[in-house]
Amino acid sequence: MSPSIYPHFRKTETSKELVVNGKPFLILGGELQNSSLTSSEYMNTVWQKLVDTHYNTILGCVTWEDIEPVEGQFDFKELDKVILGARNYGLHLILLWFGSFKNGISTYTPAWIKTDIKRFPRAKLRKAGGVLETGDVVSIFYDEALKADAKAFAALMRHLKEFDGEHSTVIMVQVENETGLLGDSRDGSTAAEKRFAEPVPQNLLTFLSKDWNNLHEDLQKNLKVFQTQQNATGAWEQVFGKGPHTDELFMAYHYSLYLNRVAEAGKKEYPIPLYTNVWQNYVGDDGDNAFPVIAGGGGKPGDYPSGGGTSNVLDIWQQFAPSLDLIAPDVYLNEYRSSCLKYRHRNQPLFIPEQRRDEYGARRIWAAYGSYQAIGVSPFGIDTLEPETSAFTKHYALLDSVSQIILEAQRTSHVSSVGFFFDDLPENGPDNFKPFVINHWSHYEITIEPCFVFGRRSPGCGIVIHRGGGKFLLIGWGFQVRARSLSPKSTFTGILRFEEKFVVNKETGELGTARILNGDETRSGKFAMMPSEDPDYGGFPICVTIPARTMIAEVEFYEIADDEY
Repeated sequence: MSPSIYPHFRKTETSKELVVNGKPFLILGGELQNSSLTSSEYMNTVWQKLVDTHYNTILGCVTWEDIEPVEGQFDFKELDKVILGARNYGLHLILLWFGSFKNGISTYTPAWIKTDIKRFPRAKLRKAGGVLETGDVVSIFYDEALKADAKAFAALMRHLKEFDGEHSTVIMVQVENETGLLGDSRDGSTAAEKRFAEPVPQNLLTFLSKDWNNLHEDLQKNLKVFQTQQNATGAWEQVFGKGPHTDELFMAYHYSLYLNRVAEAGKKEYPIPLYTNVWQNYVGDDGDNAFPVIAGGGGKPGDYPSGGGTSNVLDIWQQFAPSLDLIAPDVYLNEYRSSCLKYRHRNQPLFIPEQRRDEYGARRIWAAYGSYQAIGVSPFGIDTLEPETSAFTKHYALLDSVSQIILEAQRTSHVSSVGFFFDDLPENGPDNFKPFVINHWSHYEITIEPCFVFGRRSPGCGIVIHRGGGKFLLIGWGFQVRARSLSPKSTFTGILRFEEKFVVNKETGELGTARILNGDETRSGKFAMMPSEDPDYGGFPICVTIPARTMIAEVEFYEIADDEY
């Protein structure tokens, strides 16, 4: 088969879109618990509830220890059963290669890797008093682990092409998992120390110098010493200064080379999209950080995996791991919107392979799809939830029905849609929600805010898509939209027509009109209201805010210009 038939990325006006079976594809993903996909028997108990939750893509592991328990002897029988199970339920898979690294350590490597420390040396963690502690992770500064990993990954990809190439059940593969060194900012092994004392590779120096203006601002902050030196050469500390920031640069450069060789070996066998994921840091982040370090990382390299593709070394990964199609952030406790923006750097596609699975997390995916052209998102730990209680069932059901509409908006222009969310009203204190105001659509200023109720407002989320002129498609619940003409001659802006819509054909994105809304449903022609399913009337005797139904509507605004102006 031609490689163009396999899952692949295709350039659009705004980024790249994922193409599966010849059509653009929006990933409504979910990641299983760590080892769930290793058992087809277990997966047979959960496939149906994953379908009922409206996932279309399941992320799960393929572990090195399972497929190559004896060196050179590969066993894919269980994986094949899993792929067939997914295929039978109409689900796609993204396989997570737990090879040399999983969460910054090497627990999924085969026993013959773990027990042969002469052939596969471990990283050394530098502790107080000059003590070196053996880390639970192979060192990237010795070649044998890399060669063995690349060989195993190539075997996996070759098998996927043979077994699944005509079906595209598997649409992407993640190379390793949350790479980087935990417990220290850099490896203190003999080979690592030798490399650290050598001159900084010229290809890195050339890249940083020539591409300075395009580097992410978080990386530029790490390069203050380098920036002040002209034609800097020498060892790592001579060029970049002494400290953990230099250690992290050193590790990022070498980790990116390591993963690139593994990815390159696999891509030669089966050229479908490959990516790696990132355990983020908290440098300059305003997210939900009131959690222990073990849950959320931290602000120092080594608290989070040092050398992984965090935003302060992201350019290095993008430059020196070209066999990876994208670097993907895990977004649990970091601020969601800023994470999305950071990982659109250099216009790479956005994919969030791990995130919160609760309602708080589910609301945020609308920003990823609507404002940052995400190809997909994926809550973690989905197989231990039931469809009836999963927060994602409702969100994914609606997104699935309008997926082609969202894909069309994503591929045309980055200003054609905006995704948003707002959380529950605080129990105590003021409502600090700030309306979303967009003033670059035609000549209208559009304001998105919580939907009016006499009682307590609900949380909300959704996407607003500009369809030209004064027309806008509204998808979601718990919000309302108003418009103001920016024309200096305009003296009035109102709603010309407001229609509740329903999906006629999901494959083409065709919509039909369910009913025309007016009167109370528009607050007398001023607000296009998209209520929640159970509006709080606050004891008011007139139910002026109707409950949500289809959660899809189209509004057209108009203006009046005063001739006496």
